[in-house]
Amino acid sequence: MSDLYRFGISLDRELIEAFDRHIKAQGYQSRSEALRDLIREELLRKTRMEGGLVAGAIVMTYDHHKRELVNRLIDIQHDFHDLIISTQHVHLDHENCLEVVAVKGNAPEIEKLSSALKVLVGVKHLDLSLSSAD
Repeated sequence: MSDLYRFGISLDRELIEAFDRHIKAQGYQSRSEALRDLIREELLRKTRMEGGLVAGAIVMTYDHHKRELVNRLIDIQHDFHDLIISTQHVHLDHENCLEVVAVKGNAPEIEKLSSALKVLVGVKHLDLSLSSAD
């Protein structure tokens, strides 16, 4: 027996036409795939709001010549060591570095880690991308 369930929904013509344009522009092969992604996004949003388990990546660029910045980045990462799975450091040029921090844990704690890194002087850009951990 398959774990695939089929169901029907009723939508206003204007809404379904707008949705079809959207999924075509995104490159989806079917409405089902697009709906699955929307459902997953909403469930992830709920998990984040309820403080559930998530996994993801913090991607940041920074000026490694900024006084004490590298030390502060390392100190903060050590403070949140229980959330960090791994880090990858890339030298973009003589002044700029890219760091990718893989994380897994409680959503609010990961967001706290992300915020602590983002506000440091010398961090040029930081983006947090989270997904369900289950």
